[in-house]
Amino acid sequence: MARVVQYSRFGGPEVLEVVDIDTPAPGAGEVLVRVIAAGTNPVESAARSGAAPELWHVDLPTGQGRDLAGIVSAVGSGVSRFRVGDEVMGYVDHGSQATDVVVPEVQLAPKPRGVEWEIAGSLYVAGTTALDGVRDVALRPGDVVVITSAAGGVGGLAVQLAVAKGARVIGTVAERNFDYVRMLGATPVAYGADLASRIRSAAPNGVDAFIDFFGGNSVEVARELGVPSSRITTVLALDAVDEYGVQTATAGGLAEMLEIAKLMQDHQLRMPIADVFPLEDIVAAYTQLDRRESVGKIVIGMNPVRYRNQRTRDTGVKQQDVTLGVPTPHDQIDSPVVLPPVFGHRRGHAPTPPADRRPEEEA
Repeated sequence: MARVVQYSRFGGPEVLEVVDIDTPAPGAGEVLVRVIAAGTNPVESAARSGAAPELWHVDLPTGQGRDLAGIVSAVGSGVSRFRVGDEVMGYVDHGSQATDVVVPEVQLAPKPRGVEWEIAGSLYVAGTTALDGVRDVALRPGDVVVITSAAGGVGGLAVQLAVAKGARVIGTVAERNFDYVRMLGATPVAYGADLASRIRSAAPNGVDAFIDFFGGNSVEVARELGVPSSRITTVLALDAVDEYGVQTATAGGLAEMLEIAKLMQDHQLRMPIADVFPLEDIVAAYTQLDRRESVGKIVIGMNPVRYRNQRTRDTGVKQQDVTLGVPTPHDQIDSPVVLPPVFGHRRGHAPTPPADRRPEEEA
């Protein structure tokens, strides 16, 4: 059996449920992936709301999620690039938030060494959308660009890509995340009323481009600042595309995903993981996502593991929380072994010691 996230009616996170289904079988040209990590994205909340069926067509009941990373457990006829046991990352049209997912071979790539599971499993939508947004506005060295939701998963990557092109970045963000945005190389500006005035104060010589990952009235703010429509792009304010002729930043394909993954592997990009939720906590995961307050990505983990020698075990935090130093209240899944090596195996966290080794023997 496989466990999958589904919803049968439109609404907020409360309509999500985890159900059991028969484990799917791969057809010709398809691969069955045992999922280790799957991403969450604001566009999934927008589609689930049912507010814009002309933009996001949904046939109910349906699964949710596009990004994933995992291990190949079966292959269909004609598959030549992968075999059982391979570690992969990729994407589907919908339904990645499940324990077992069938993926077209052409939408999978080997998971790069050194890229953690939780990053590989949440990189496709955020990474390729950020790349498309930066390319949409044709940034040049010296340009001043505003990026909304700059502390989020997509926005944070776009900030880094824009800085790498020599642009000066102004990132709109909640005040508590100012330091994070400065660390990425951008000038933070707080959300809220009279945003255009605060942006003018930060960029007295004007703004050349505007990349919107927040929605709302962001495109109107860009126009108020005098940014030409050809250099405005948005993800969520799609009514502005027809009204003003601005561009739309969308997720790309396999080539774009590999481009972002290579930058991540080479430490040219970083993407913090805000939190990792077990599949059963899908409602809590999207409740947190919809607040739009988290720094980095919120990830669904199918096999979160706690090491027996984890020093902070008694504080009730998860392995990923130890990495970020951000305690959260939901339960861990305890395991005496690590199969497969998920969420962990990073600097400062040793794997599970042999069962016959006493705690006092550990360094």
